Formats: sequence, structure tokens, C-alpha cells
Amino acid sequence: MTVALTAGILVAGAVYLFLQREMLRVILGFILLGNAANLVLLAAGGTARRGEPFGTPADPSTIADPLPQAFVLTAIVIAFSITIFMLVLAVTGRNDDDTSDGTEPDEDGDSVAEDDGVHPDEVVAAEKGITS
Repeated sequence: MTVALTAGILVAGAVYLFLQREMLRVILGFILLGNAANLVLLAAGGTARRGEPFGTPADPSTIADPLPQAFVLTAIVIAFSITIFMLVLAVTGRNDDDTSDGTEPDEDGDSVAEDDGVHPDEVVAAEKGITS
């Protein structure tokens, strides 16, 4: 039960961080999501019946299942490599990592929409095939 609650809290934190605009917070959310996935994989192997990795040859039922451990090890390597890739993208990107919402502040500080030089009526006319 504790593992499930911990995984749920990690997923909730990851979703919250994914909804932020900054790239570093998205990367931290990805790290939380990777850790939650590792906990889920370990919980799928059965935390209550897990024993030592090496048991006695006389009683093989006490040996821990190596498959969830192998999955978690693989997931750690994949999450680490993707995290490094995302960090490199964040470092080589622009200085400001906020996304633009299409408005630029003018001299007074008011937000005005960017003018791309195309009037909306011209776009509608071009879609309908009307030439002027």
C-alpha cells in the first residue's frame, strides 16, 4: 500500500511539473515520472514475498524474482539517457525557456498581437479561391 501511495504522489508531482512552462521543471517532472514507473515495476514483482536476491538451492521459493529487478535496471538506464538528452536540449536552447503566447508587449507595456502582415479576410478569400 505504501509503494502504491508513493508512486501516486510521484505521478501527481510529475503531472504538475509537466504543466509548467519552464524546461527544467518539465525535466524534473520526467525524473519523478521515471521514479514512479520504477516503483510500479517493483510493486508488480510483489514486495511482500520478496526475499534475498540469493537464496539456498534447497528452497528456490525464497529467492527474489529477478525479472522486475531487471526491468527496473533497464528503466533506470533509459530514463537517465533521456534525462541527459533533455538537459542538453535545455542548455543548447535559447536563454529564455518560456514559450510565447503570440503577444508582444509594446512600449507602454500593453500586450499587442504580433502582426504577420496577412489580413484574416485575405486568408478566407485564398481558401475559397477568390482572387482580387
